[in-house]
Amino acid sequence: MTTASAPTIAINGVDLPPIGIGTWAWGDSLFWSYGKDYGEAQIAGAFHTAVNAGIKLFDTAEVYGLGESERIIGRLLKSTDQKLYIATKYMPVPWRLGAGAVRAALDNSLQRLGIEQIDLYQIHQPFSFLVSQKTLLQTLADAVADGKIGAIGVSNYSAQQMTEAHAILADRGIPLAVNQVQYSLLARQIERNGVLETAQTLGATILAYSPLAQGLLTGKYNSETVKNKVSGARKLDPRFTQRGLEKILPVVQLLTQIGENYNRTPAQVALNWLIAQGVLPIPGAKSSEQAQQNAGAFGWSLSQAELTQLDLLTRSWQ
Repeated sequence: MTTASAPTIAINGVDLPPIGIGTWAWGDSLFWSYGKDYGEAQIAGAFHTAVNAGIKLFDTAEVYGLGESERIIGRLLKSTDQKLYIATKYMPVPWRLGAGAVRAALDNSLQRLGIEQIDLYQIHQPFSFLVSQKTLLQTLADAVADGKIGAIGVSNYSAQQMTEAHAILADRGIPLAVNQVQYSLLARQIERNGVLETAQTLGATILAYSPLAQGLLTGKYNSETVKNKVSGARKLDPRFTQRGLEKILPVVQLLTQIGENYNRTPAQVALNWLIAQGVLPIPGAKSSEQAQQNAGAFGWSLSQAELTQLDLLTRSWQ
């Protein structure tokens, strides 16, 4: 077994544990089953378990639960005196016109979160519509100068879009802190399309959303559970079918086998593989148990041979 002290990943000069919590499901009943299968009490348990385990980063967005995710985080922040790192996102939809709309959205997020500064503010999608990327990023740069934002990031940007955003911010002396993209053993496209390499070149951190492939890498989904338990966003994912599960089964089996060497779960092995790629995964957590499992993904290391095994088995997902 290879052990290591818990590493950190820097975002704009701030050292953070190499895993965060994604909060799309917090307060969201449109894509998830909030209010039915879980509620704020369970989320509070997940939050406090994560914080007590040393996790510092919580990522949300104004569109998650139509703002309810931010409100829940705002309430939870009042229940702890620990310094946490809060990230949220602005959605550049077409009916938002001009810099004023960006500033209003930022102020609304600050109000819902109940804080004076958002540590990391990201543009959720590389849409331009009637507001150019330059206007968007210049407005956010002004907000950094005003103290409302600590760092600026983007999400779902291509390598070229990332490079352009970096150049716009560089003119203001501000780094591009992150690009938040989908990345897991079952979604490795950023290794092939230049996003991962460009982020490394620009000094931007990759935040990996859906790092467990909507739970597929946990090993809890099979032909029987899919029949009875798939709900919300998973219903739209073709991987949650008999054929999809059959294709993924060898990956889950290898994760299970490797995990036995460390007394770790398949999910923890999958997350540790991502950490070894130098990215910061942000798995979701709707319960204390899920948060504890996420926290068990760091503080130890897979061997090079195990990393290579996982790499070779999942290259078809690049």
